[in-house]
Parts: sequence; structure tokens; C-alpha cells
Amino acid sequence: MKALFIGGTGTISTAITRLLASKGHEIYLLNRGSRSSEVPDGVTVLKCDVSDEQALKEAVKDMEFDVVSDFIAFVPSQLERDYRVFKGKTKQFMFISSASAYQKPLSNYQINEGTPLSNPYWEYSRNKIACEEFLMQKYREEGFPVTIVRPSHTYDERSVPLGVHGRNGSWQVVKRIMEGKPVIIHGDGTSLWTMTHNSDFAKAYVGLMDNVHALGESVQITSDESLTWNQIYESIARAIGKPLKAVHVSSEFLAACSDYDFTGSLTGDKANSVVFDNTKLKRLVPGFCAEIRFDQGVKETLEYIMQHPVLQQKDPEFDQWCDTVISVLEEAQKTITLQKDT
Repeated sequence: MKALFIGGTGTISTAITRLLASKGHEIYLLNRGSRSSEVPDGVTVLKCDVSDEQALKEAVKDMEFDVVSDFIAFVPSQLERDYRVFKGKTKQFMFISSASAYQKPLSNYQINEGTPLSNPYWEYSRNKIACEEFLMQKYREEGFPVTIVRPSHTYDERSVPLGVHGRNGSWQVVKRIMEGKPVIIHGDGTSLWTMTHNSDFAKAYVGLMDNVHALGESVQITSDESLTWNQIYESIARAIGKPLKAVHVSSEFLAACSDYDFTGSLTGDKANSVVFDNTKLKRLVPGFCAEIRFDQGVKETLEYIMQHPVLQQKDPEFDQWCDTVISVLEEAQKTITLQKDT
């Protein structure tokens, strides 16, 4: 199989690239080459600024592919560019959308590809919906060979997946657990969530590639494991070897008291209970099963991060914000208790 990945070095695409390279497929990555050290042997990097359409056309002018995948398209104009460049040059065009595009609030906690797409809380999700609509229009009207893939919360060895963290990623929360400090969990921590290891995601994705049955289809790829957020944070704390000191805070309060986009990432995504029905994926990719349980995967992630200090990005601004939120809530509780006792 001959495939071109636009991007190719992110959380999801890196695992797919590794898997395909290990199987001897002909893989090309089209990006600026800033993370070329992580590219497996045998994979060709085409250095190009993909926002420059003429440069993109020039980079692939004499090439055709079995599959083209865009991992870094977020708005319709980027897909319109891809359509102009790759129409007639690929047997399958795969677009990475997002499970956050599903209806919020959900009318049913169990999600499949027939769940309506609507997210008034998060512009990121609305843009993904618009991208899907453009591509499906081209499929219906012209037979453009599109497959839409909807991941949910996918993680790798480089970052611990969490619900509430700052702009520098999740390390500061891990650090708080290590130091015995309280950490914030949105809501009461009992809503259900699904974490998928990128190596499991890659197996399913590769099964959809060059798959005639996937053309014109939207397919979600997630694990079948459902966890509460309390269980997620407890798994992280156990892997660290420290007790979890959880402070539960409503998502609305967190969004109102910060400059972080918690309205989108929480109200529009992680604050909702989700259970994914992957029947369609398993029909298209017979034998697929996500194998890495979260407590096992996150333990490996933490071991990797501990061995690579460059991934331990401190975030003092977020740390101070957490202390402030927790202090305010504690003071409010004290005040109410005193008023009740007098």
C-alpha cells in the first residue's frame, strides 16, 4: 500500500506510521519536517508548508496514492484545498474528525455513528462538523472517495490524558499528585469517559485503509472500556504510588473562573457521559479489539515521561490557579458551615 499522511507525527498519526512502516508499506509524510527524528526508518518525509497550496501541488505533482490521510485539518478551507490537490490522485481520502462533534447535550449516553452531530459549546467541534459536511457532499455529488474517522480521547507515551489541565499539558497535575497536593476533577467525577491508547487506534485505522467498504462512511475508533473520571485519576495516582486527593468542582464554575477553554473542552466534551458502540468499526475491520486497558497504558505513559525530563513541562500559572480555586471553595464551605452553626 502506498499512503501519504498530511502531518504524520502527532499522537494518533505517529502510531499509525510506526505500524505501517513495520509492515513494509510505502509511506510518505508531508509536513515541515520539524519532528523528523521520530520518523521510522523507511518512511519518506516530503517537507512542505501545507498551507501553501501551490507548494503542496508541487510536492505531489508526479505521485498517486492508495490512501491520503489528513491529520491536521481543522476547518473546511483546509479540506477544500485537499480536495483540489488530491482529486484523482488517491483511491481513498481519510479525514480525522472528532467524537466531540456528537450532539451535546447527548440524548443518549451510548454513541454510534448515527448519533446526531451538534455541539453549540465548542467551535473546534463545529468546524469538524463543517469539514465532514463538505467532504460528504463531494462524495455524494462526485464520488470523491472519502472515509471520515472520529477519534475520542486518544493518548500515547508522551502525555497523561486528563480532564482538567493547563496550557502546558498534564505534567503539572501529575506533579501535584506526586507532591501530595489536591487535584481538581470536574463535576462529581462519576460521569463515564473512554480513553484509547494510540497503538490500539492505529490497528483499527490501518484496517480501514484501502478498504472499499469504508468509502463514504463515517467510523468512530475508540476502546470499549468505560471509566468514571474518579477511576481515571485513581489509576494515575496508583501508577505514581501516591494517594489521590480529589477536589470536585462543577464544570460551569471552572469555565467561569478561568481563561482556559473549559466551556468547550468540558461542557462541550468531557463533562458528558459517553459509551461508544463500535459495532460498525468491528464489521469493517473484523477481529479488531482494543487491548490496552487504561490503568496499564497510563502506567507505561508515566514510566516513559519519568525517563524523559523534556516531557515534564511545568505550569506554575495553572498550579497557582488550582490553589486559588481550591482555596476559594474551602473558604466558602467554612463560611457556610459557620453560618449554619450560629
